[in-house]
Amino acid sequence: MMQKSGVNMHEKATLIENIDKIHTTEMGVKRIQKNLEITEEPVSHCILKLKKEDSKVTKKGKNYYVEVDECIITINSSSFTIITAHKK
Repeated sequence: MMQKSGVNMHEKATLIENIDKIHTTEMGVKRIQKNLEITEEPVSHCILKLKKEDSKVTKKGKNYYVEVDECIITINSSSFTIITAHKK
């Protein structure tokens, strides 16, 4: 497995491979929009962030953490539900 500055590249690849499964709940929509101060649809917003070349994905416990553009997106690793996102 490739390591790049402490980040496991396999984890980002796993999220990209399952990109069609990434979703959030109704409450998640409101929470993500509020935390990131966006009005757009948050799942598409988060997927665009994940796809950025400089996004870094780590897995801790049952969640993936996507760090990019001064924000952190938390995604459940088994359901691919975006739990939350917030600014650093």
